[in-house]
Amino acid sequence: MATVGPTVARFKLVFDVPPSALAACKAAVFAAGAGRYPGTGNYTECCWTTMGTGQFRPGDAANPHIGSIGVLEEVPEVRVETLCLGEDVARKAVQALKNAHPYEEPSYSVFKLEDF
Repeated sequence: MATVGPTVARFKLVFDVPPSALAACKAAVFAAGAGRYPGTGNYTECCWTTMGTGQFRPGDAANPHIGSIGVLEEVPEVRVETLCLGEDVARKAVQALKNAHPYEEPSYSVFKLEDF
């Protein structure tokens, strides 16, 4: 049986963004190292995007980028999924997303992936 060396922890960053800010948010997370796939192909800036509808109601203390306090909003958004190799890249990509995203509270998730 061949010995396999240690692998870098992999994470998936998933976030929602208004279409007008899509390019800026993708550029920010890619500049932080997200979207790179290991291997001989040297693929970069890889992601999956799909359109959807976001819903939210800003609370009394909110400073919403879109909508009004107390009013239920439904807005078109793009969901982006991308790979982060290593916890440090995942953390840097999340910070870059927060800096580039126009929303007061960006919607995002980070999932640790298993290597099978």
